[in-house]
Amino acid sequence: MKADTHPDYHEITVQLTDGSTYTTRSTWGNEGDTLKLDIDPSSHPAWTGVHRLVDTAGQLAKFNKKFEGFGLKA
Repeated sequence: MKADTHPDYHEITVQLTDGSTYTTRSTWGNEGDTLKLDIDPSSHPAWTGVHRLVDTAGQLAKFNKKFEGFGLKA
């Protein structure tokens, strides 16, 4: 390999939504950093069959506020 052309490959800790962790090697972050997942196989609807909305950075609340008066009248 050529020197200084590839990203640093190091160990990080991945934290799942249930709090469990595992160590893997990655180019993400720095050595020893913890990657906290918002969605993983224990919480994703494709694997659980349960639909759950995840609100990151208030986007879901912003959407609901914008369209709160919009709906079908019975």
